[in-house]
Amino acid sequence: MSELLSEASLDQLFRSARTFNAWLPKEVSDEQLHQLYELAKFGPTSANASPMRVVFVKSKAAKAQLEPFLSEGNRAKTMEAPVTAIVATDHEFYEQLPKLFPHADAKSWFVGNQPLIDTTAFRNATLQGAYLLLAARAVGLDCGPMSGFDNAGVDAAFFAGTAIRSNFLISIGYGDASRNLFPRSPRLTFDEACTIA
Repeated sequence: MSELLSEASLDQLFRSARTFNAWLPKEVSDEQLHQLYELAKFGPTSANASPMRVVFVKSKAAKAQLEPFLSEGNRAKTMEAPVTAIVATDHEFYEQLPKLFPHADAKSWFVGNQPLIDTTAFRNATLQGAYLLLAARAVGLDCGPMSGFDNAGVDAAFFAGTAIRSNFLISIGYGDASRNLFPRSPRLTFDEACTIA
């Protein structure tokens, strides 16, 4: 049985972690991005499908490409972030299943079944995006996940000619708690959100 993480680790991942809207001018290295993906990739997906694809928008050129597709309320904070991950979904993920799930002919489960492809791809890539966020926090980075962008525009700019479609964004860096950090919003209690059957 695994041991419970330390209180400090639980705080870093969940209890004290926040969604940041302002960023310190501190670089996030390519090595850190590799490190957080190398953690996130181990999160479970059905049939090990692993449909998430990520573009880490870091360069000035890539930020300029992303900027026009951001909603007004998300533009400044996203441009200030050292990195913004475009968390996307590969709707041809099943092509990788002979490698990722070699003990069964899992590819045949999906070929020609678009509703199953779309449901499996979206569900599991979204899960993987959450793993990516937790991995970033685990390696000492802060996050600002968001919707509020033109998916079709981002897809045309970053994924043209592919079966990859954007899902959501995560700005990544070192959050500036002195600016635009709202008080933590309430959460539902166990009894409000859960039942034990």
